[in-house]
Amino acid sequence: MSQDILADTLNKVMNAKRAGHDGITVKRYSNFVLSVLALAKLKNYVASYKVADKELEIKIGSKLNACKAIKPRLIVRADEIMKYVRRYLPAKDMGVVIVSTSQGIMTHHTALEKNIGGALIAYIY
Repeated sequence: MSQDILADTLNKVMNAKRAGHDGITVKRYSNFVLSVLALAKLKNYVASYKVADKELEIKIGSKLNACKAIKPRLIVRADEIMKYVRRYLPAKDMGVVIVSTSQGIMTHHTALEKNIGGALIAYIY
């Protein structure tokens, strides 16, 4: 068990996906993890998630191929984001890189539209 709750959650999701399970239950979560899951649900990588009895239940979407936390957290300017998108995503217009900015957590598409940089958190495709 590490100190990075987001990385642990995304690893559990990928392990469940590889094992053929359609969902998982996570005991340790935070609002940060919920924000990342909200973006994943918006892009249909997560079918649903809910908090019940102090546990987070996540249903994995069929569109998900991979999700991983970016370690170490890289701080990038707006004009540098595409360099890292090409590094982490397998193809153009496939997947999203999640960026934590001063205006909240958002996908790399939104960060580029608003022309703001931030910390690279995770990628999902």
